[in-house]
Amino acid sequence: MHQHVSEQDGKQDHDGPNAEDEEERGDLSDLLQELRVLLPGVQTLTAFLIILPFNQGFGRIQQSEQWIYVATFVCSISSLVLFTAPAAQHRLERPLRDRERFKHDATRLIIVGMAPLSLALILATHLVVTQVVGDELGFAVPALVAGLIVLTWWLIPLLHRR
Repeated sequence: MHQHVSEQDGKQDHDGPNAEDEEERGDLSDLLQELRVLLPGVQTLTAFLIILPFNQGFGRIQQSEQWIYVATFVCSISSLVLFTAPAAQHRLERPLRDRERFKHDATRLIIVGMAPLSLALILATHLVVTQVVGDELGFAVPALVAGLIVLTWWLIPLLHRR
């Protein structure tokens, strides 16, 4: 392990001369891992939504359910675009000159993408529940899913951040 005296504060840095670069790479690795968790779910949801209108029974659903389907599809596609944007941008910007700005922008895209994904999951739940058991639980179950998403994806992390 190298000992490095930082020019800024005179302290010894036991992580070597590239510790800051390693930390930035670690942050980008964390971002990549998070996208590896989010993307397969969004891709799967979007794929199912793409093929759904081509099934025979789709034309028999109510007009209001068709509009909910369209909203679900648009939300799912939007989150897919937002989650894949950092990879596309990274490839186009290579070599990356401003890692900090890129990391900040990519983080924003992921957070913004979580909003339409949240909505897509709630609306998809509504579509499935109303088709399986009818309107009786068509709002109760999606409301529970919405509460779970709000609590686990949004409130808990924001509370821990403070």
